[in-house]
Amino acid sequence: MKYCNKINYIFKPLGDSALIVQLDDAISEATHTKVINLVKLLETKPFPGLIEVIPGYNNVTIHYDPINVYGLMQTSNLATAFEIVSDYIKFSLTNVTKDCSKDKNIIEIPVLYGDEYGPDLEYVAKYNKTTPETVIEFHSKKDYLVYMIGFTPGFPYLGGVDKRISTPRKAQPRLQIKAGSVGIAGEQTGIYSIDSPGGWQIIGKSPVKLFAAEKEHPTLLQSGDIIRFTPISKAEYLSIKEQS
Repeated sequence: MKYCNKINYIFKPLGDSALIVQLDDAISEATHTKVINLVKLLETKPFPGLIEVIPGYNNVTIHYDPINVYGLMQTSNLATAFEIVSDYIKFSLTNVTKDCSKDKNIIEIPVLYGDEYGPDLEYVAKYNKTTPETVIEFHSKKDYLVYMIGFTPGFPYLGGVDKRISTPRKAQPRLQIKAGSVGIAGEQTGIYSIDSPGGWQIIGKSPVKLFAAEKEHPTLLQSGDIIRFTPISKAEYLSIKEQS
């Protein structure tokens, strides 16, 4: 069993029916493991009135129904729903520190890099004074942690892009980027889950569908997953696309 270091945390109210638990200041895999552990603990042992738990880079947002939480106040000296929920989470955090181990869900994402599928690949290479082939190599040779899902339904924020291919967002975002497009923004990389505007540098495209509203579980990826990008040919891309 792998034990975490002591957790530093701050509770911040978010309106009258939500709060944010800030876990440490750094953005790191160790901190995010604590985020995931807290999310899973609250989902497994929810308090009365819990509505939703949303993981972030280094924080957890918790939405609750103050009326249902108010029932707990009858046996407590605490005065507000915020205080009741905060007190419950403080107790939960003592369990979050015990075991930081977690089996990672590893998902391989095939990507066709360059040409019309990755119109910014050449720019990323030029910006970093390297070649498109090197950009592809650096982007696809490592595993990425899904820190959080956001921006659009199913869009994964992946940290840890190699500094040698890190590239700023576009000064002028595109009005539409196709679903499946793989982009770089600073030291982050991500995959557009639906057609949407965006300013990330697009270096490739995946034929894998990340969001399907008709499914019971509409998003393919979840916070805490590990992503591996695999370069593929155009023929492979079209084949996977057809099967999808």
